[in-house]
Amino acid sequence: SDGIPYSIFSYVAIVPWTYFSTSMNASTTSIVGNSMLSKVYIPRLIFPLTPVISNLVDFFISFVMVGILMLWFQIVPTWKIFFLPLLLILMMLTASGVGMWLSALAIQYRDVKYMMSFATQLLMYAAPVVWPVSLVAERFPRLYIWYGLYPLAGVIEGFRSAILGVNPMPWPLIGMGTISALLIWFSGAFYFKFKERIFADIF
Repeated sequence: SDGIPYSIFSYVAIVPWTYFSTSMNASTTSIVGNSMLSKVYIPRLIFPLTPVISNLVDFFISFVMVGILMLWFQIVPTWKIFFLPLLLILMMLTASGVGMWLSALAIQYRDVKYMMSFATQLLMYAAPVVWPVSLVAERFPRLYIWYGLYPLAGVIEGFRSAILGVNPMPWPLIGMGTISALLIWFSGAFYFKFKERIFADIF
């Protein structure tokens, strides 16, 4: 973060984090109490996936503010900005995967939605939103690559690198995060489809 004002350093991290947390929370409650499920048949997988798509509008609006801050602080983007679509896909994969898991769990265990505020806080403090990921590399060098199993770590640090050019792209974190995000997504889709038979009994 050398030479980069803290306001934009943290804001660039808040944009993907806000997208992830709002999508995750909306997906979790997308099926519980949804009256449409009992009235008409719609592929139920659409419900937890819809917030992941619709929240992209807010994400891109927030991204406009990033551009304004860059102009204000006279920060010129580097060629690494072309990696943003990759980070965006990783961010959406993680949000939709977690959303499928939690929305299916919330049907069977109604307390899940009440735990979300605590879980969201925990996940935020675990992500490098208000602190640089270099702290992990410096204090826990052997754990650094494993930290990438939390996909948001690579996404957030990748956003900072791509937009602000503060550090090299964190490919070890992004690589581990991609493996983790794919596992979360496919297992979430499988678990959701497996639990669909329970949905029929409830609605």
